[in-house]
Amino acid sequence: MINNIMLYPNGKAKALTFSYDDGEKKDIRLVQLFNKYGLKGTFNLNSGLMTVEPDESSSKVALSQIPEVYKGHEVAVHTVNHPFLERMTTTEIIDEILEDRRTLEKYTGYVVRGMAYPFGTYNDDVIRVAKDLGIAYSRGVHSHYGFGLTDKWLEMPATCHQAYDKIFDLADKFVNGKVTADWRSAAGWLFYIWGHSFEYRTEEDWERMEKLCAYLSNRDDVWYATNIEIYDYVVAYRSLCYSADMQSVYNPSGIDVWLMHRGEVCKIPARTEVKF
Repeated sequence: MINNIMLYPNGKAKALTFSYDDGEKKDIRLVQLFNKYGLKGTFNLNSGLMTVEPDESSSKVALSQIPEVYKGHEVAVHTVNHPFLERMTTTEIIDEILEDRRTLEKYTGYVVRGMAYPFGTYNDDVIRVAKDLGIAYSRGVHSHYGFGLTDKWLEMPATCHQAYDKIFDLADKFVNGKVTADWRSAAGWLFYIWGHSFEYRTEEDWERMEKLCAYLSNRDDVWYATNIEIYDYVVAYRSLCYSADMQSVYNPSGIDVWLMHRGEVCKIPARTEVKF
């Protein structure tokens, strides 16, 4: 019987990530806030609604600003024009996702693999097409108000929306959650917050967000990561191969992973076999 528990990089038991949609200019202030507190987020952009160069009449970040504005964070697909994908033909879905991905890759300079569904709506056809087009995960708008990890990456839920009235209660539970003897109550926790920067309409809203960021930052047991970093890490962990006697484990991925084995934190380096 395998009793190992997944830990995040460097043996951390918890992870925090953010996901924000639509590429509004207020993202600039939000990214600055994240950078101030060492937090990471994923920003889901509609390339068809963005101008190439900065435009005072537009509420959106310009495509040419993407490398600077979102440096250190993840840019992900949100479709070209923000339609209800489940109402479209397969060809239209392909065009919305693939063209957005192609444009975002042009301006980010890296492979874009994440996504958030416009309006948070989708059906089986949308999921199938997204997967076929190289999308690794996609977020809807469902909140479960917990810290569990998904096994349905193309229906990825969040912990809560950024405006949730009990978000500080969740933050307290996340920060103060204690590790039990077998680590099962804390290991692998993910606090996943989503929203839109345009929802910060007043200075009071921004002060509330900064208070949350400050409270969640600089925690020794928390890994601050983008959505795609969470995805890649968890997939790498779940790909570990154990020997028949369960006395050794091989990591076939290119990512170092950590686990708790019989009360000890163990690092399993990429493409390496470790004997317990």
